Amino acid sequence: MVTEHDEAAEGVAEESRHIGQRREKLSALRAEGSAFPNDFRPNAHTGALLTQYADASNEILAQVAPVRIAGRLMSKRIMGRATFGHIQDSEGRMQVFVERDAIGAGAYERFKHWDLGDIIGIEGVLFRTKTNELSIRAGSLRLLVKSIRPLPEKFHGLTDQEMKYRRRYLDLIMNPATRALFRRREAIIAYLREFLHVRGFAEVETPMMQVLPGGATARPFITHHNALGIPLYLRIAPELYLKRLIVGGMERVFEINRNFRNEGLSTRHNPEFTMVEFYQAYADYHDMMNLTEELMRGLCRDVLGTEEIAYQGETYNFGKPFVRMTVEEAIRQKHSHAPADLRDCVALRAFMDELGVVEPAALGAGGLQMSIFEKTVEPTLNEPTFITAYPAEVSPLARRNDTDPFVADRFEFFVGGREIANGFSELNDPEDQAQRFREQVERRGSGDDEAMHYDADYVEALEYGMPPTAGEGIGIDRLVMLLTDAPSIRDVILFPHLRPKDHG
Repeated sequence: MVTEHDEAAEGVAEESRHIGQRREKLSALRAEGSAFPNDFRPNAHTGALLTQYADASNEILAQVAPVRIAGRLMSKRIMGRATFGHIQDSEGRMQVFVERDAIGAGAYERFKHWDLGDIIGIEGVLFRTKTNELSIRAGSLRLLVKSIRPLPEKFHGLTDQEMKYRRRYLDLIMNPATRALFRRREAIIAYLREFLHVRGFAEVETPMMQVLPGGATARPFITHHNALGIPLYLRIAPELYLKRLIVGGMERVFEINRNFRNEGLSTRHNPEFTMVEFYQAYADYHDMMNLTEELMRGLCRDVLGTEEIAYQGETYNFGKPFVRMTVEEAIRQKHSHAPADLRDCVALRAFMDELGVVEPAALGAGGLQMSIFEKTVEPTLNEPTFITAYPAEVSPLARRNDTDPFVADRFEFFVGGREIANGFSELNDPEDQAQRFREQVERRGSGDDEAMHYDADYVEALEYGMPPTAGEGIGIDRLVMLLTDAPSIRDVILFPHLRPKDHG
């Protein structure tokens, strides 16, 4: 009886044998002085050729000048004096046809011993086969890089999910869907950047290492600067630096970059993630919501070609006006038996006991509201929805509402039960901001590792005067998940964080 262990051992032995054979071939190339040449220059890519000549007949193709492409040899079917194969470059995959009489007996014999995964250069003419497939008839071939390790099994590709994350380079080689996903990610970021540029936002860069972590409530990563002899923090958000630029007179700014939060790993969380944050002077949170709705609708239409997005079996309509409601309205819509007074701590705690929601006793009414909202309401917000009027207690950088100081002029944007964006009218009262920082320091003293530090330099900047401003942050990784139907954040990050694995 053959066990899984026996099959695995046999597979390792077989791979080792193939690697040994390929190393012997590389040694022979070294002896000939032809290993790893760097003088082949392609003048075309497969994707462009397949698009440009999609409908061209052999009569038209005969008039096209020879082309040179380079890429990885992905298949090879030897039929005596002729071989069909496929070459893959950054744009796609294309069939090649190699004949002994066209390239010479010696070159053809060498080609027959090249391995799948080798990187080759080919020069030849375009033609259509009897099955009407656009192909390249080789006039000459070059072996540019000898692949020592064999590619994953050719029929099923790389299917182990963890291996796809750990060896993303193999995932990109073997899986066209992965390459397409990251091309879409690139298109999404390009759209975001252009959307903001044409509206007068200046792209800036702010420190990734900060003396004080700020701009969000999260546990930071800590490092040390040897020359200065001080601790530094990987930033959890660029917000306070971007708002310093608003003080300095840059009225519209944005940054697309990484944030770092010392939190767990999950399908929605990676400790290193990408965000776009943007700030606009003389605007409020209503302006940000309108801008976000325009941005999301245009992004779906221009990048995906549709305003109806399919995600994990559900369809979300970005073409109709987005839902807008307050935190308290959302709680009441979800729970018809919610307390009459959603700001009474005793009533809220009794309601939480009924719902089975447990939170620390130190929370005020705003924190209790948010516990109920996050645990029971947020996962149900499927259609594009803005939730507004967050409690000021949990919004230490947002402006209080003029008529209801219990809440802040803040919103979060949800789709599919997930937060995609967070924005608000910015707090520009330096004395109020100083008091909010002091409250955060008290929370840190009570054991809240995610509470903010007191940033005296930022308060001083506000004392010079920051114009009325609104700002927003959008999680790009979660946005890409939504627009690529990816179930895990690891699917949309090229090199996601994983637990270490021994290589032995």
